[in-house]
Amino acid sequence: MSQQYRNKLAKPLEHEHPFAQYVRILGKGKTGSRSLTREEARLAMEMILNGDVEDVQLGAFLMLLRVKEESHDELTGFVSAAKTSINAPTDKISVDLDWSSYAGKKRQLPWYLLSCFLLADNNIRIFMHGAAGHTIGRLYTENVLQTLNIPIAQSWEQVSSLLDSTQFAFMPLARLCPELKRIIDFRNYLGLRSPVHTLSRLLNPLAAPHSIQSVFHPAYGDSHQQASIGLEQGNAAVFKGEGGEVERKPEASCLVKMVIDGVAHEEIWPKLLDGRQQQPDQLNIRQLIDVWRGQDHSDYANNAIIGTAAIALKLMKKADSQQQALELARQWWDKRNKDRL
Repeated sequence: MSQQYRNKLAKPLEHEHPFAQYVRILGKGKTGSRSLTREEARLAMEMILNGDVEDVQLGAFLMLLRVKEESHDELTGFVSAAKTSINAPTDKISVDLDWSSYAGKKRQLPWYLLSCFLLADNNIRIFMHGAAGHTIGRLYTENVLQTLNIPIAQSWEQVSSLLDSTQFAFMPLARLCPELKRIIDFRNYLGLRSPVHTLSRLLNPLAAPHSIQSVFHPAYGDSHQQASIGLEQGNAAVFKGEGGEVERKPEASCLVKMVIDGVAHEEIWPKLLDGRQQQPDQLNIRQLIDVWRGQDHSDYANNAIIGTAAIALKLMKKADSQQQALELARQWWDKRNKDRL
């Protein structure tokens, strides 16, 4: 803590800080504490995003939520405030699928990016948002796209242009909502993920009719699903993906929590490969290009790409069943433009 900040905190306030009430609600002991209501959560996040909260308060607030685990009403309130702060031009930019990418990869390459390109090349407009660098030792979407010479949108005008030209646009959270990115970067100070990692996945800033998310822990799937309903996200899917990203693990069955036309559903997708595949010794981004071009025929990669795309196709009602979705994804994969990368 800087001496300047110590000096600031050393001066007693004449009145209780307005944000203190929200810290107290969460931290007033085993019998006195409770979750925030949706409206309380919205007001608290508005104060945070407006810079009306001291970092010492924010740290306490985030960690109390982390220990308790945020409720879907809290998530709904937080996301509502964040969407208002972002104020994206939803009336000017059309998008079919919102795709969040906040985890980064450690054990496998980001095969989900090839799923996105496959969908985009078949006229599905995808807006992806994410954050990089908040967890040491992970490979993030933003870095991979830069290596692949795929533009990173720095404005809504660029998002619109990229969607029109390639059906795919990525905007980093640092441009989308700088304050949320700053809070995500607290990760290495606090040693824990905060609720901002969860609420950022639910942002869907351009109000896409379909959204797809992933979680690290299956228990968070229910919160995502219920928050999507509370946010009136009519069609959404969330599942435990590889490394926490939206990517099927081919060697395991996959429970997908869905919202279809505003109603909660869930379904299990059977595994696509038997046995455990050997993890690579290091992540070489060049392999993404080799797999796309058909120069590397990795069973793991091909099934991860097709399996991930299939979940999106089923969500978007491009197929009536899991089998049809997988068959359509395979057809598109077999006919892909191998010169894209």
